[in-house]
Amino acid sequence: MWLSQIHRTMDHYFADFMDGPQKSLPFIPPYRWPCLYMTVLQCSRLGFISLENRSYVLEPCPAHSNGTHWIYSAEHLNIAPGTCGHGFNVSSPTARADSSPFRAFGSRVRNIKCLLDTYKYILKRNKVGASKKFYRALNIRVALVGLEVWNDVDKCPISQDPFTTLHEFLDWRKVKLLTQKPHDNAQLISGVYFQGTTIGMAPIMSMCTAEQSGGIVMDHSDNPLGAAVTMAHELGHNFGMNHDTPERGCGCRVTADRGGCIMTPSTGYPFPTVFSSCSKKDLTASFEKGVGMCLFNMPEVKVLYGGQKCGNGYVEEGEECDCGELEECLNPCCNATTCTLKGDAVCAHGQCCQDCQLKPSGTQCRESSNSCDLPEFCTGTSAHCPPNVYLHDGHACHNVDGYCYNGMCQTHEQQCITLWGQGAKPAPGICFERVNSAGDPYGNCGKDSKGSFAKCEARDAKCGKIQCQGGANRPVIGTNAVSIETNIPLQDGGRILCRGTHVYLGDDMPDPGLVMTGTKCGDGTMCLNRQCQNVSVFGVHDCSAKCSGRGVCNNNKNCHCEAHWAPPFCDKTGFGGSVDSGPIRLAGMSLTMTLDVIKALVFQFLDSITLHSQWLKSEFN
Repeated sequence: MWLSQIHRTMDHYFADFMDGPQKSLPFIPPYRWPCLYMTVLQCSRLGFISLENRSYVLEPCPAHSNGTHWIYSAEHLNIAPGTCGHGFNVSSPTARADSSPFRAFGSRVRNIKCLLDTYKYILKRNKVGASKKFYRALNIRVALVGLEVWNDVDKCPISQDPFTTLHEFLDWRKVKLLTQKPHDNAQLISGVYFQGTTIGMAPIMSMCTAEQSGGIVMDHSDNPLGAAVTMAHELGHNFGMNHDTPERGCGCRVTADRGGCIMTPSTGYPFPTVFSSCSKKDLTASFEKGVGMCLFNMPEVKVLYGGQKCGNGYVEEGEECDCGELEECLNPCCNATTCTLKGDAVCAHGQCCQDCQLKPSGTQCRESSNSCDLPEFCTGTSAHCPPNVYLHDGHACHNVDGYCYNGMCQTHEQQCITLWGQGAKPAPGICFERVNSAGDPYGNCGKDSKGSFAKCEARDAKCGKIQCQGGANRPVIGTNAVSIETNIPLQDGGRILCRGTHVYLGDDMPDPGLVMTGTKCGDGTMCLNRQCQNVSVFGVHDCSAKCSGRGVCNNNKNCHCEAHWAPPFCDKTGFGGSVDSGPIRLAGMSLTMTLDVIKALVFQFLDSITLHSQWLKSEFN
């Protein structure tokens, strides 16, 4: 299953039902009743209802074929409790780990329908649909654009080792799947029992990246809600959410005995179905840092799984608008029954639509979220803000302290502050070289294909375990983090103190003490695949050279011009911006105001000509 085009919707929620065009049940929209979210799976007649402090499951009664259903509290689901082995618990919302296993004790595996392995389990969309509902409370809509079943042969190696399976799946996604089918995130749901108690695993803060935007989920429960919650948990890690641990003081509107919140470190019965205040803060911090640059772009509606339907919230072929089901639509510009615009309305949706009319060209519709992001502007011809664009990979950022990568600016100093608090800074280069040449849990360049710690070559030392100085007495990232101090003697008799960290995430997991991908490791170089590589591999300088010194290169390899210069090459006067982002408004003035100024200047010029003509006549007559 491909979870793609995860779109942030700021003005409304949607209520779609997961199994095709069957008639949906009445729905009470969340913006009117914020405590109620409901999923009904028409094909299997399964249902899920989440109230403010209790959840219910709807299932068909096996003894009856007349549509009789059971409805029971989710806390009565029969699953043994367990814990999540992901020990990276943060007090800082910007902290990051490489990956996270979500653990629980599951006793049975059921037949399901969708993306699978040699065991030929089939995953039903029930799991996807329920996960989609969880995220609506965060103004995120998950659009399913692909569904794939492996019932003959696995397309990537799948084993009981979750760490190996995750990395094999992510490698296959990058090399094969991503080139065939554009998408933002991919999740593998498997019937294979992973070693130990691991039931899911996903990289942290990896949404939208080609290398790590995905995860694996084991179908561990008789009830589809179990795998759905696990998928929501792993997606949460992709988004940058960390665990809800006691020291973080997270607010959860559901008590622990009723399931708690989705990012809790442990799971069992009842299943959690809501996100905590910490998860929302983590998500906001991730977006501000540049995570999820692809989420602002609308999905290609022709490839959405489930077929076209008026009322599904997506404007498809033959529709002028789509505000969801009749019961939930509050859009004054759209007719929910016919999916057509009302009266004199020109538009109904989008950040460039206001009061059913298009906003003027040059109106900013999306601000820059960080030093590697670029703003977008309304074009005056579309109701939607242009797709999100950001600086080309390899572009200098933070006063040349870092380089942009996937829309983020990563630096050693930033990571030291995340691990050790304010006052922390990177240690001298000799610390990285000495410590990371060991190839042990305390100094390494990650793990090799056999799962052993890899030694860092001298040129790659700054891409291994982060080495810092200063800051707090102990790591500030959580209770499982320990300090690793190394004293290195110098020739003059002095010593250098190097401070590293180790966070236990289980034997199959790397820890957040590793330098992040995209971090600057030298002049003109950054960390890629645990190696210090030249940023010239991205071609950023060649791209910027065509912008005439009056603009920068964006991730689409197009020039983003300064305010008074025109794309595509910033060599002619114009309104700035790029062919991707729309025109920049000149000096804070709208196009109408600019034209008024031009008219005034023309009239002044004509008046001056008239006066000059009159003066000449008076002089020579």
